[in-house]
Amino acid sequence: MKKYKVDPATVISDEQSLRSLFPAMSPLAVKKCQTSLDDHAQAFIRRSPFICLGTQNADGRADVSPRGDPVGFVRILDRNTLAIPDRPGNNRLDSLVNIVAHPSVGLLFIVPGFDDTLRVNGDASLVNDPELLKSMSVQDRVPKLAIVVDVKEVFLHCAKAFRRSHLWDPARFQNRSEMPSIAKIILDQTTGAPDDDEEMRRIDDDLEAQYKRTLY
Repeated sequence: MKKYKVDPATVISDEQSLRSLFPAMSPLAVKKCQTSLDDHAQAFIRRSPFICLGTQNADGRADVSPRGDPVGFVRILDRNTLAIPDRPGNNRLDSLVNIVAHPSVGLLFIVPGFDDTLRVNGDASLVNDPELLKSMSVQDRVPKLAIVVDVKEVFLHCAKAFRRSHLWDPARFQNRSEMPSIAKIILDQTTGAPDDDEEMRRIDDDLEAQYKRTLY
């Protein structure tokens, strides 16, 4: 595939040029941005089993990580503070290392069946307060730390993206078997996947067993 090259003449490089392409922001879009978690935002968070966590490293390189758990897993500590348990993963620690270097984070709260989402921006700290961590345990397994977010901005995001994508429409669901398993893809990208189908199935089964063993 030929590498795409951006024509410098087509680059939008300042905010004034950018905003000139769009109608003015509605007053309601400005006013809807809150500085704390009101009752509606708290109710939304308590319903959410899944968030996307946006971070950036010291050089400004961005990253987004999915976080999921039982409904309401993000704890509301007060109207300006949230706590997210850190569950076992692959130990890359991308988000956590980024937070140490640059505390600004963005959260997108998603509720299955809801087309609208909740966006929360703030500053994060990594906390290992034993009492807080114990309150976030699942199956008697206590997280090693929590991401505590000092909330700065809160606002609901409209439904257009989810409606355009038909994300919750079962008729639009795709067949996962039409792509290789995640284990095969990663092996293809690294050391090479085995040619033997039986061996590949064994690797896939081992991954499923690992999920069950290390989920919490």
